[in-house]
Amino acid sequence: MPSTTVTIILLSLYVIGLIVIGIRNRKSETSEDFFLASRKLPAWLLAVTFVASWWGGGSAIDLVDHAHKNGLSSFWIYGVPVLLATALMFLFAKGIRNVGSISQPQLMEQRYNNKVSLLLTIFIIIFMVIGSAVQVIVVGKFFHAFFNISYETGAILGTSIVLIYSLFGGFKGVVLTDLLQFVFFLLTGILLFDITYNQSGGIEAVKATAIANEKVGYSSFFNNVGDNLAYVITFGTSWMIQANIWQRISAAKKAIDAKKMMVISFLAFIPLYLMVTYTGMFASVLYETVPKSGIVPDLISNIPNPIISAVLFVGLSAAIMSTMDSLINTGALSLTVDVYQRHINPNASPAHNVTIGRISTFLLGALALLIALKIQSVLRISWIGSDFLTSGAFIPLILGFLWAKGTSKAAIISMLFGLLFSTYNLLVALGIDLPVAWKTASTEQALIGISISFFLYIAFSFLTQGDMEKSKKFIAKANILNK
Repeated sequence: MPSTTVTIILLSLYVIGLIVIGIRNRKSETSEDFFLASRKLPAWLLAVTFVASWWGGGSAIDLVDHAHKNGLSSFWIYGVPVLLATALMFLFAKGIRNVGSISQPQLMEQRYNNKVSLLLTIFIIIFMVIGSAVQVIVVGKFFHAFFNISYETGAILGTSIVLIYSLFGGFKGVVLTDLLQFVFFLLTGILLFDITYNQSGGIEAVKATAIANEKVGYSSFFNNVGDNLAYVITFGTSWMIQANIWQRISAAKKAIDAKKMMVISFLAFIPLYLMVTYTGMFASVLYETVPKSGIVPDLISNIPNPIISAVLFVGLSAAIMSTMDSLINTGALSLTVDVYQRHINPNASPAHNVTIGRISTFLLGALALLIALKIQSVLRISWIGSDFLTSGAFIPLILGFLWAKGTSKAAIISMLFGLLFSTYNLLVALGIDLPVAWKTASTEQALIGISISFFLYIAFSFLTQGDMEKSKKFIAKANILNK
């Protein structure tokens, strides 16, 4: 039986399983049911969905290709930012859960006002749409390489699968399907690691190949670290405040469960990202250059055993889709709770809001698909999306938990700067001829954005008057600094 036929059968069974899980968990009476699974999920399950949402398409495909070229130091592109963000979230998980809001913008309104909340909603939607588009790009290219269909058809097919089960199940459906997807992709990662290790001859063969190709420092973790600091700063800070992860923290039963989730995730990320990095390094012995479709799709499509090839394909597809569904669900949360319920129809019934949640899920997925059909880059687009959060939302969010003197007007000014700064850089990245005094997608740009945002927030907090009683009440409720 041809490998493609086996893959289609296995993928179909997998999709049916996802839809069944979604249907079985479709009953949602309130927005809290739909978006937070009624706060009844255990820490280990939330940790799995957290890991699945980050250890996705970027890690599975992009990091392998980078590690093939640059070696062990490629871990700094995705691995180090993830560990940094997880460690920071461990420190803030208690406060996020103690506040008890459904969404990040609701939290910001408790700390500041509804204008700050609305601005944050804009940032979240921008980030989630761009992030979802990245995953659509990855799945489109992967389906294109494996099934020999057009990129456009692959992108539409992958997005449709995610939307089907996400529309039925809401957040609980996403979490439960993430569990299944994580198991699939973990198997894929282990098998790919084993295949490349055995076919390459191991780390000694990797070192010998690096020497032959004059790749100095290929096996050094700290080689050319400065080249990757832009990713550490931008990805690390933006991912720390990523709304879909705060959604998981808010969904924890108690604050202690939220902290447990972070510890479990941190410990899991280390071997998972190292495994992906070493897979790319082993592949440097097998591939002189990275294939046009990417190393991972090429490896899987060339496996002679149709069963193994099909399992690996579905496993990788699971990783991509688990990231996509998390981003779409959180973007839909912002549209439903923070735009529709608060500014359009605040008196809508709970059942009506669940319907709006499903409509928002479809709209977010469709918009991400449209972007992905126009743009087919991964790392650069990921960085641009993260830059919006780093420059515009990181400082007001974090200092809002720690500094009572921070005012709403200061937060607005800081966020408006970030929105303008990141939009300007996006236009430059898209090829529009605008003057710039820094290299786009660089460490310099990242430091400039976050530094000016910090300065504006501090300066205008001293120059404007805030509601100190409201600020102190919020910080006391978050209770981050006390055990």
